[in-house]
Amino acid sequence: KGAGDVVGSTVDVTRSALVSTLKGAGATARAATDTVADVMTGAVEAAGSVGASAGSVVKGTIIGVVQGVGEVTTLTAGVLSDTVRAAIKGTKDVGGDVTEAAASTAQGAVAATKNVALSLQDATFGVAQGMIAGARDIGADLGKTATQAVRGSVKGAQEIGGDAMDAVRSTARGLIKGTAELGGDLGAVTRGAIVGAVQTAKEVGLNAEQAASAAATGALEAAADVGQSAVDAVSKVATGTIEGVKVVTKAPFKA
Repeated sequence: KGAGDVVGSTVDVTRSALVSTLKGAGATARAATDTVADVMTGAVEAAGSVGASAGSVVKGTIIGVVQGVGEVTTLTAGVLSDTVRAAIKGTKDVGGDVTEAAASTAQGAVAATKNVALSLQDATFGVAQGMIAGARDIGADLGKTATQAVRGSVKGAQEIGGDAMDAVRSTARGLIKGTAELGGDLGAVTRGAIVGAVQTAKEVGLNAEQAASAAATGALEAAADVGQSAVDAVSKVATGTIEGVKVVTKAPFKA
């Protein structure tokens, strides 16, 4: 309360608290993911009580969580995925705006990986899988979640000087992989990813056609790893015009 820099203040408090907790719990990856939902719940509750922006608090909290985990244990794409999943659940548990939190969570998680041994591609892939799993846990719309995941990943990549198109492509891959594992609607998630790519590209001054192509190509790459039925489902959406932009994929894809 009273902090001018909401994101920065939340990062510092969260990181310090989490490091202390993890050291006491044995600093395992499982201990880390088991505490994240409680951390997010407390952060969102605090934001509401002092009138702070939930998006800013969520972003700061997830950055603090990722940095804290990285200080005491190895941060992998799997751990990042579990962290994001728990963050989505924690926000829902206290009635927070999940849509706002989804984009902020993705942006913060990607931005926080700058100084850890995790590539942008692995980070965005893990974030995307966690977003889909978290959305399924709370019954949220997977297509809308995909849109927010891409929006957040692109902005997070830009914060750390990463390649935005690589972020779009690997996020789309993670979204489709996660959706396939849960038996979700691959077409809806593909469209959501492309919509997020195009909208965000237009907002931040990137090439919208390239962003749409990156999202569609990433989705098809992941679908090819799943099977021909997945390729067929994604292909039906990853063509034509979406959000006023013609979608072009980079190569033919077969399972």
